[in-house]
Order: sequence, then structure tokens, then C-alpha cells
Amino acid sequence: MKTIQGKSPGRWYSRGMLLAAMAASGVIGLAACGGGNDDNSAGNHGNAGGNGNNNGNTVSNTKPSFVGTVTVRRFDGVSDDLLTAGLGASGLASATAPAVANAVAPTAAELRRLTIYNNYRALIDTSAKGGYGTLYGPNVDADGNVTSGNGMVAGAEYVAYSDDGSGQQNVVLLVQIPDAFDAAHPCIITATSSGSRGIYGAISTGEWGLKRKCAVAYTDKGTGAGPHDLATDTVPLQDGTRTTRTLAGSQAQFAAPLAASRLAAFNVATPNRLAFKHAHSQRNPEKDWGLFTLQAVQFAFWAINDKLGVSSGQTVSQLPVRPGNTIVIASSVSNGGGAAIAAAEQDTDNLIDGVAVGEPALSLPPSINVQVQRGGATLPINGKPLFDYVSYANEFRLCAALSASVASAPTQAYFAVAFGWPASVQANRCAALHAKGLLSSTTTAAQADEALQKMRDYGWEPESDLLHASMAYFEIDPSVATTFGNALARASVFDNLCDLSFAAVDGSFHPATMNATLLAQLAATGNGIPPTTGVQLINNLAQGGAAQSRQSIDSSGTQAANLDGALCLRNLLSGSDAASQALQLGLSQTLRSGNLRGKPALIVQGRNDALLPVNHGARPYLGLNARVDGSSKLSYIEVTNAQHFDGFIDLLPGYDSLFVPLAVYEQRALDAVYANLRSGTPLPPSQVVRTTPRGGAAGAAPPITAANVPNFTMTPAAGDRIQVSVSGGVATVSVPN
Repeated sequence: MKTIQGKSPGRWYSRGMLLAAMAASGVIGLAACGGGNDDNSAGNHGNAGGNGNNNGNTVSNTKPSFVGTVTVRRFDGVSDDLLTAGLGASGLASATAPAVANAVAPTAAELRRLTIYNNYRALIDTSAKGGYGTLYGPNVDADGNVTSGNGMVAGAEYVAYSDDGSGQQNVVLLVQIPDAFDAAHPCIITATSSGSRGIYGAISTGEWGLKRKCAVAYTDKGTGAGPHDLATDTVPLQDGTRTTRTLAGSQAQFAAPLAASRLAAFNVATPNRLAFKHAHSQRNPEKDWGLFTLQAVQFAFWAINDKLGVSSGQTVSQLPVRPGNTIVIASSVSNGGGAAIAAAEQDTDNLIDGVAVGEPALSLPPSINVQVQRGGATLPINGKPLFDYVSYANEFRLCAALSASVASAPTQAYFAVAFGWPASVQANRCAALHAKGLLSSTTTAAQADEALQKMRDYGWEPESDLLHASMAYFEIDPSVATTFGNALARASVFDNLCDLSFAAVDGSFHPATMNATLLAQLAATGNGIPPTTGVQLINNLAQGGAAQSRQSIDSSGTQAANLDGALCLRNLLSGSDAASQALQLGLSQTLRSGNLRGKPALIVQGRNDALLPVNHGARPYLGLNARVDGSSKLSYIEVTNAQHFDGFIDLLPGYDSLFVPLAVYEQRALDAVYANLRSGTPLPPSQVVRTTPRGGAAGAAPPITAANVPNFTMTPAAGDRIQVSVSGGVATVSVPN
């Protein structure tokens, strides 16, 4: 429980890109912006800090040394706002994206609005039948009441780079402070970006904080959607607008480290390529995701006191908002959730009070001495790091989805009619795996069944079976494996790791000039991890010349979706060449310790998660934490009929009838941790929450009700309780069926 005196002891794809895939089968960023700004003069705070009343920087509220030039934007909550960018709840739900006056030269304000629109919809099911507007959404208040308002939030945004002095790191930090911020009961929520997204990549997590009158501390964690277009040598700025690398200088949000002479040669040899920050910064940003999250919290403390107009005479202990009197909850989802856990593990300054995360990406160390049981049976494998199991799925999932046992899976029919994919590509992948000795069966049907069983044996639950087709259809495994492979190995875009690269393609699937409109808006419409809006994954070694990876003909002589590239990525885990050794070192720098320092924590995850299987993340992490954290206060909530991508529920027919929104439970987890810290309310014990799918025909499921998504309980039934025990240095996590 938080006391006034001090601390008590201790989603990767955008909806627009998905629809496109289905259809296709110098003053730089210093000006204040935002409609209805109540103080248009409060723009650039420079490098010396200062406060909103122009009192100057003070000893008591010193801007952190890692923070560069600060821009302040103010929003009136009518024409523009913090949560919906002026769109309101109805605008976020609209299928029509916000307009841009000049498509090839959008303004910073237009890009902000488009970014919030796309990122919110990527992570949240915005259909009324799915619960938007009744169970969750901007118009649903902090107590769960449906209001008549549109959910807009007035307040200020403080934005700056965190840099190490090189001008190459340029991690974006952003703090949203609602005008209703409760300085008498201050709170800060972190919302580190999910996936490889940019600064608003966890805006749906920020929503919870804004409703609670908390400040929200965002960071893009060294990722982002705006690419370096190598052909034109143009780069994104902090606000998403674009300029040349020369004009951007140290203000570029991302510019690939390169020499001009080498770039010219590269463009001749491999024209029309793009570099992305997560993949190509050569900084292995994941190793610092916890650090960047903690920096966002530090920046938030400074920004809040600045907005409150701290006087120069106050001492540190007199600051209205300080670590000793402020509830700080580390939160977010997916990669952002993993970053929140990393921050809590690394929090030597006791800035964070609690953790509430959804479906976190957790790379665990080898030999963690944890066994996972389900229904009393010990599972053969658990706790693999993300690159390990994603590179494994990158080999087998496309074939596995062809199994007759999952023929009804959402999007599987698209393969059958070659909708955006080559004909027979799944059968070709199965045959290619057999030819490589990776499958022993001799018929396509048996090979698909064998591949599906391999997925189960490697940690995927049977509840994930119906998700493999859509995961494969949208190339999620090659996308993640390629970006993370490059990032972990600190590979340069020039390295073309595993002969894979990123580019737009022409009608024949060969690399082509990026469409000017798509490039200009990509920071707002993309997800930072190709394939994404207009950008494809390229097989540089395709027969007939470089081509879109899924369409390419590789060494097998068939269109097997570039199995060669998948095998190369997989082999980086065990290889001895320089690239493999670099990746193995980079991976070792990203592993979690399991020690949350006794902080109250809740993890929620869907049992059906097919991207981050529960057996490689939340379940073994629960055991690792029990083994290493002597004062553990971690609980784990596993939700049946829930998966990783809430944004798919209204987008892909079949998801609506099969799956409930995990976002409901992510918000409840924040409620529970907040109540624990504010009032001492106990956290619920670890348990399985058994939901009821909406049912009905695919694409026409009936509206969700509260009965479909029951809350977790303080007294779960014996058959729902998740048990953790430690004996002889080995933790056992027992999960009921």
C-alpha cells in the first residue's frame, strides 16, 4: 500500500496494413502544435529545462541529463486531445481514417492524429459488438460506467529525445499530463510501445491512466515505424515528418549508420531498400527497453512538476510530485509489457511501485530450473526466448496450418484460393521441409499434421491451433524473426542478414520505388516491423532476381515462401560464424532475471496466444519469479478464449465468434494493482479465468456481454487455481486444464 510519506517496502500489426494485405493478395519539430492549444507560446523548453511559468530550471526540479530539447503541446480536449487526437470515441471507431490535406506532405498534427487512430485500432477491437463503448473505450469512465461523452482528455504533452550523446540513439520520450491530474493523489503509468511501434504504440494502455487522472509516461524504446529510405536518403523526424538525412542531422528519429560513399554503392547493388530502426539501428535496443522505460518515468516526474509550476525556492522534498508520494505502475502490452517487467527488475532507485502487464514478451535465460505442468502432466519444453520459438515457428507454422484438423481456421481459406499468396504454397513448404529432412512424413496431409504436432511439442498449446493460419497468412513469424534477428545481431542494413531486406514491390513482386504517399505517412500507418504498409520482406537470393519473400522461388525450385531464409535465421541460434555469434551475444543481453524486487505485479495473458505462447513467457516467468524473488507478490491471470491480437477480432471473420478481448483483463489488472497500492486491497491469486466466446457465425457473432468476460476472483475454485511451488531449487508451475 502506498503511503503519503514514501514508498512501502518492497500488437504488431496495423489494421490498415492488414486490410491492404488482404486487398492486394532548419526548425525541426520544435513548435507547439495541436488544435485548441491554450498556450501556443509554450513550445520549446530548450536544453536547460524550465517550467510552464517561465521560472527557469531549479535545483528542486532538474531535468534529467539524458533528456534533450523538450517540446510542449497543449490540447483543449475539444478540438484536439491527449487520448483520441480530437477524434473522440466515435472517430476512433470509424472505418474512415483521418484526412490529410496534402498526402505527400502531412503536417505533424495530421500525423499525430493518424498515428493515434491507427495504433489504437491495432491494439483494440473498436466494434460495438465486441464491447467497444460498453465494456471499454474512451467513453467508458474509470469505474466502468458508460458515459454520454466522447472521451476526449484535455492536457499537455511533453516530448523529447533521450540520447547518449551520439545523436544516434534518439529514443523518443513523451509524457501526457491531463489537466485533471490529481496532484493530491499523484500517479504515473508507463506505456512503453508495443511491438516495434513508435511513441503512441501503447496509447490504449495510456487510456487507463488518463481516465484515472494519472500522467502517462511513454517511450518508443528505440523502435518506430518511420524508415530511412536509402534510395532518397530521407529519414523521419521526431514528429513523423520527413526530410533528408543531411538536413535532419542529429534530430533524425532514425538514420541508419552509414557513409555516403557506401550508401551509393549499396543503392546500385540493392536498389529501393529501406532501413527500420528496430532492425537496423545496430544498437540492440531490446537490451535497454527497461532502461528507456525507467527514463520515461524520470522524465514524467520532471514534466509534471514543470506543468504544475514549481517555484524556484522549493527543495526536492517539497516537490508536489515526487517518487515518495506518487504511485507508479509499469504497464503496457506485448513487447511493451516485457519492457515494463524489465524496468521493474532493473529499478534500483525504487521508482516503480507495481506492475500490471498484458501478454508480455519475456525472453528467459537457459536452465531456469522451472517446470510447467498442465492438468498434472509436465510439458516437455518451456521458457525459450522469443527469437528461439519465433524462428522455429517460421519454419513449421505455414505447413502446420494446412492440417485438416484446423481447416476451419480464420484466413485458411485465403490460402486455398491463392489470395495474396502463390498457389499451393503451404504444400510446397511442407514438401520443402521434408526434402530438408525436417519432416519425415511422405504425404502432404501427413506432413501438415506432423508440423502441427511439432508446434505443440515446442510449446504451443492446442488452443492456439486455430490461430496458426492467420499468423502464417500475415507473415508474422518471418516479420518478427527478421527484425529481431537483425536487431540482436546488431546487423547493418548493408549486411542483408540471411539475404533478407525490406522494400516496396512492383506488380511482378520485385523491389520498386516506395510510393510517395505511403512513405510520407508511414510513421503513422506502419508498425515498424515489415511487412507493413507498402513495405515487403524481400528474398535477395530469389531465382530470377530479388523478389517478395513469400512469392519468391528459392533453392528448392518452388515457391515455398523462402524456406532458405527461414533456415538461415534459425541457424543463427547455434551457428559459429560472426553473425551467429553476434546474435547469440545480443540475445544474452536481453534475458530477464525474474526478480521483481517484491513489487506487487499482475500478468494477464490469453491461453490461446499464438505469437507469445504462454509456455514460453508468463507461465515459466511465474515460476522463475517464485524461485528468485524472496518477497514475490506476482500473480498470473490466464484467460481462456483470448489471444494476442484484439485488433483482429472485428477484422478477421471467425475471430469474433471464437475470442474475447484481452484488453478487458489488462484494464482490470491495472485496477487491481492500483487498488493494492492506493488502498492495500490484496491482489487476486494466480488463476485461470474461464470466459465464454460469443459464438455465432464467423463474422456475425452476437454482441458481447459482461457474462462473456467474468472478472478474476479472490477465491478461485480449486480447478481454476494456478499453483506454484519451489523444492530443491526447482519451481513447478501447475496450471489446470
